[in-house]
Amino acid sequence: MARKSRPKYTVPSDDVCGLCSCVSMICAMRIFSWGLCLSFLFACSTTKNSFPITEGLTLEEKIGQTCQITLDAVLETDAQGRTTALLKIDTNKLTEALVKYKVGSILNVSWHTLSREQWREIHNVIRSYYTSGRIKVPVLYGIDAIHGVNYTQGATLFPQEIGLAATWNPALVEEFGRITAYETRASGIPWNFSPVLDVGRNPLWSRTFETLGEDPYLVSTMGSAIVKGYQGPNPLTIDSLHVLACMKHFVGYSASLSGRDRTPAWIPEKYMMELYLPPFQKAVESGAQTVMINSGAVNGVPGHINANLIQKTLKDSWGFKGFSVSDWEDFNMLHTVHCVAPDLKTAYEKAFNAGVDMSMVPLSPDYKTYCDLMMELVKEGRVTENRLNDAASRICETKNHVGLYSKVQPSLASYVNFGSVEHKNMSKQAALESITLLKNEGVLPLEKNTNKILLSGPCADNLIFLNGAWTHTWQGVDTSFNTKGCNTIYQSFKNYYGDRLLFSKGVELFKEKELEQSRFYYLEDYIKKLDSVETVVLCLGEMPATEKPGDIRSLTLDSKQQELAKLAYAKKKKVIILLLEGRPRIIRDVVDQAQAIVHCYLPGDYGAEALIELISGAKNFSGKLPYTYPKFDGITEFNDRSRSEDRSNLGDFMAFNPEWRFGFGLHYGTVVYQHLKSKEVIQQNSPWEITVALTNESNREIDEVVQLFVKDDFASMVPAGEQLKGFQKVKIPAGQTKEVR
Repeated sequence: MARKSRPKYTVPSDDVCGLCSCVSMICAMRIFSWGLCLSFLFACSTTKNSFPITEGLTLEEKIGQTCQITLDAVLETDAQGRTTALLKIDTNKLTEALVKYKVGSILNVSWHTLSREQWREIHNVIRSYYTSGRIKVPVLYGIDAIHGVNYTQGATLFPQEIGLAATWNPALVEEFGRITAYETRASGIPWNFSPVLDVGRNPLWSRTFETLGEDPYLVSTMGSAIVKGYQGPNPLTIDSLHVLACMKHFVGYSASLSGRDRTPAWIPEKYMMELYLPPFQKAVESGAQTVMINSGAVNGVPGHINANLIQKTLKDSWGFKGFSVSDWEDFNMLHTVHCVAPDLKTAYEKAFNAGVDMSMVPLSPDYKTYCDLMMELVKEGRVTENRLNDAASRICETKNHVGLYSKVQPSLASYVNFGSVEHKNMSKQAALESITLLKNEGVLPLEKNTNKILLSGPCADNLIFLNGAWTHTWQGVDTSFNTKGCNTIYQSFKNYYGDRLLFSKGVELFKEKELEQSRFYYLEDYIKKLDSVETVVLCLGEMPATEKPGDIRSLTLDSKQQELAKLAYAKKKKVIILLLEGRPRIIRDVVDQAQAIVHCYLPGDYGAEALIELISGAKNFSGKLPYTYPKFDGITEFNDRSRSEDRSNLGDFMAFNPEWRFGFGLHYGTVVYQHLKSKEVIQQNSPWEITVALTNESNREIDEVVQLFVKDDFASMVPAGEQLKGFQKVKIPAGQTKEVR
């Protein structure tokens, strides 16, 4: 679709304050090359910055640069050792961390979202240690701004990454990155731990919603767009409107065999090269400046000691000039969890020598132990000064790229577009383009003057089910921090349908013994109200969760939620199912009788507004699935499956049987593909041009995602099936034809 015009921003004025700053068809002209692509090194990546980055730093100061602590380590605590709601810095703790131990980086937000005024106070205190000359190197502050600045009150929250992938619109996703960068800097933070470039190939994994889907080409394309949005046009001179991007999690984290978080993966080299490495290589080519390392183990080797991947592939082969950072406590976990080091000192030695430049320690007194043991390792020669200089130089140069060495930083008050109407409208547009229509047997659009409607389900009347985890709190379940003024699905439906709408939740979700559970909630009221309506809209899904708290034992949606549909079917009601979920939950038993099914993913604060416009027909659906939606528990299927995976026990090739295929999505109206044109013979490494005519046979405009899939018939190793190699989102006016190249 045409890119929306965006508000014109200028760099905020400088202010002396202590602030941290076969075949669906083809994408636009694209060249396809067979064989492995040689890495592209972005301009200037081999040129050393002339700024005297590490000159004059002591051994302690260099080690301190490699140490990252969490904000909790320097906050005031109560008598029980808990941080208070006001989150006030303990200057004695901060002085010990920055002056004595020379800590170079701080992250996190403690346990809840903060106002910009609170962020201003925190950054003023931290940055004053550099502006006053008490420390030689400024502190680099980082945050998980996963779908917008989710830890700053009033920020613009977008759909989660899986929903952004469902837009199939790189230009829109780059806008998401730009807006998130702007609002992150408006919070005083220059480093964002995003995007997640893990390829989501195990839907059980709790962080599937943080990925850009199952396909390496889609992940690469959309991930590159996010990186460009975050960092701006010049990754070596990032202005005060942009932030450092952080590629996560290098590499193979999402391929856990068990589906549980931080558990081992086994990835043959062929699949590492074809599936898991390409998104990271594309992001490096796009200028990504930092990378976070995989917490799990691949082929028996924990990510943080995999020198083959970190040093040889990422740094030596691809020419990555930024720095790598561990995930939470992962240096320690080499000893305590992975058991590949007999003590912490050996763990630090192994990780640092494998190429990890910064350790997210992140607590106190652990960080002090880290700094002391690193000093011993260098003095003993187990970590060379050359390796330490390399890490410290990478970190300090990156700080320089984002402008931290300047004593003059932009005032937070200069960011006048923080939480603006323009930003909110872009979030709503992302939701409109992501929400995916999977089934419609004529019940949609649901017009305003329709007969009475019953809205039900556990996800109908709370913003937490629109946003998911990483929203105001880590797990996103604390409703007290919900964004003021944003509508739930119930509120949006009530505003539109008025007295025609009845409501009965029917089922509620909760956690018990660390597992997601459900229970009926005034079920008699739901059954009674069924008799008063013609149409039932069910908001089904899952509790917000990520990382270990998001581990589940089955993809099948719980039986009580499905029972709501079965009760409505028994009374011959028209049922519309809305799915609010961070990963595909199996609903096989209630699909066939549903009149319509809409996949909302986790559409953000403005997802309910977007949804009502789509349901009512005011806007048209255009989202497409970024993963293969499973039909059966225990069977994981992908669009790029090899031929052997298609074989059934009957001897034919019809075993592939998902609920919906990757790339699938309906809209109101019909688009006909005609007149496919392509050269019969394509020379190796030469341009391959394909054209196709798309005719919109409906009476309304359609945004169509045109997809090109390619496969090898034969290869020396088992070839993949259909592989996505190009896509383009095109706008086709009613009754018109458009040629796509």
